[in-house]
Amino acid sequence: MTAVSATSGTSFLTGRPLRLAVGGILILNGLFPALWILFTSLKGEPELLRKPITWLPQAPTLENYLRAFTDQPLLLFLFNSFMVALLSTIATLFVSTLAAYALARLNLRFRDLILSAIIAVSTFPLVTLLVPLFEIMRALGLLNTWAALILPYIVLSLPVCTLILVSFFEGIPRDLENAAMVDGCTRLGALFKVVVPLSAPGVFTAGILAFVNAWDEFLLALSFNSNPALRTLPVGITLYQGEFAFPWPVISAALIVGIVPVAVLIVIFQERVVSGLTSGGIKG
Repeated sequence: MTAVSATSGTSFLTGRPLRLAVGGILILNGLFPALWILFTSLKGEPELLRKPITWLPQAPTLENYLRAFTDQPLLLFLFNSFMVALLSTIATLFVSTLAAYALARLNLRFRDLILSAIIAVSTFPLVTLLVPLFEIMRALGLLNTWAALILPYIVLSLPVCTLILVSFFEGIPRDLENAAMVDGCTRLGALFKVVVPLSAPGVFTAGILAFVNAWDEFLLALSFNSNPALRTLPVGITLYQGEFAFPWPVISAALIVGIVPVAVLIVIFQERVVSGLTSGGIKG
């Protein structure tokens, strides 16, 4: 009887039930905040302040979403965030592709040192870079422009994107590039016509990470831009708060509107992102 109990306990700790339990906890931890924001966005102020708390909205309303677009220029915030995130992602992918290819293919003398430096740079807290970046942007005359955000976002996303792409490029046989160059391609042509397409999961993974980082970033967007016409979504959402009022339902509605584009993007490219993360982990 004891042996059976011990075996059952061991199988639970290492088998399917434990994996399901851990997976359920992780899913709940990830979904609960988003669901709570969604439910809050569908409630009116009286219901939100009611005691005891109602988990599900008793009288769902879309008025908060209408107010989110009328109280502040939410569409302008979305447009600014999308353009800044898109342009910084494109530039990040281009630069990180070249850097990763050089690290993966060229016989660089200090390759390991460069990789270590990339990893070290990626661990710097953003707040420690705020003042130096601000002084650089002011010296260049880029404050209150998209460039003041795009350039730092490129720099901040480059380490992670480069490391991801290095892992993928190293797994592609050199013979494929050599064959392309024999057929008349230059090295850059072989990179963009052979290596990059074969590394599509890694490219999509790096692109999603760069886009989400730029879309969600708040500190630089607040510090480098005081022009109301150029405010991004994270900064714009803070404007819904009044001096004596904090309209949680309206703020929640604006947050949901901001979450939807990223969620749709991840759902569309879900398979490639998962493949990129798992393949990169195996190759690394």
